[in-house]
Amino acid sequence: MTPFKVAWSDAALDRLRTQVRAYRFPPAPEKAGWRYGCDPTFLGSLCAYWAEGFDMRGAEAALNRFPQVICRVEDIDIHAVHVVGEAGGRRPLLLIHGWPGSVFEFWEAAEPLAFPSRFGGRPEDAFDLVIPSLPGFGFSGKPRTPIGARTTARLFDTLMRERFGYLRYLAQGGDWGAAVTAWLALEHAGSVQGIHLNSVLVMPPGEPHTPEEKAWRTVRAAAEESLGGYQALQRTRPHSLAYAMADNPVAQAAWIVERLHDWADLRKRPFEAVFSRDQILTEVMIYVTNDAFATASWFYAGAAAEGVNAMPQGQRVVIPTAVAAHPDPRAPFPPRSWVERGYDVVRWSDLPRGGHFVAMEVPELFVADLREWGRSLA
Repeated sequence: MTPFKVAWSDAALDRLRTQVRAYRFPPAPEKAGWRYGCDPTFLGSLCAYWAEGFDMRGAEAALNRFPQVICRVEDIDIHAVHVVGEAGGRRPLLLIHGWPGSVFEFWEAAEPLAFPSRFGGRPEDAFDLVIPSLPGFGFSGKPRTPIGARTTARLFDTLMRERFGYLRYLAQGGDWGAAVTAWLALEHAGSVQGIHLNSVLVMPPGEPHTPEEKAWRTVRAAAEESLGGYQALQRTRPHSLAYAMADNPVAQAAWIVERLHDWADLRKRPFEAVFSRDQILTEVMIYVTNDAFATASWFYAGAAAEGVNAMPQGQRVVIPTAVAAHPDPRAPFPPRSWVERGYDVVRWSDLPRGGHFVAMEVPELFVADLREWGRSLA
């Protein structure tokens, strides 16, 4: 276990600024907006700020806000943020991000979860936090071939038990993090005390029965049709995408920013009010500076090879499961009746706000729900 800090060289940052300044934008349809992809007007403004105004050293300092380590697990280096809070080892919580996310998703939630008394909470609500970068993402090492959530669950279970010494722990995840969390509960149940999901990716077998379940399947299919094009490419031909994105920070930003926009809860707030430019660019920088865009995209191919989205016939998550449902445009939440076919649901919350990146969009609601969940486990 090696202490880690983000350290960007002056030469790398200078080169990045030069690339952003030199980028030649392609022709765009008149009044394109977000209809055909990332809004060219928004992206142009963001890139101008990236090259001339964004405080890259400030972002570096922000990413070093919490203690971090690199741990060798099997044949890959896993990066993890480790915050020993007021719990003092008593309530370890594994927080798992998805795509196109990173550990930075949890930055606003981490301190209130680890040190609740600093934010008007109770010390007994505290968690010890382990926030790892998925293999191939961020500051973690790159697998030799694509791997998915099932393999990652095995790596993270080893990380928790054998590297951090947490023999029993809690796990939380959204997007691919929800799939990793589900596979931890399915195949490493002896280590996992309880799970909390803000996405449901590992589905129970069978077909919808009730009118509510059938209506959800229709809405889910519509979301996949309108927002799932990226996934088909990353699942089947990720390296074709990698050729286009390699050494192209603006293209990588456009691909990521489009997801942030399309999957956010924009019903009552404009995109610019949901995520600040600094948040967006810090997230993008994690991909760009680590050359992680391609290997993060591999996760979709790895997931397909491992069959991670379908629960094995006859299996069910028997670990106590909490679900925080919220208005997620990318992955509309299934009804509780459907989730209960595959999970031992002991707590269900309906959050009024927050899209796909709920920990980042509404950190106060995310923290409150995790605290309530933690109390229910006592």
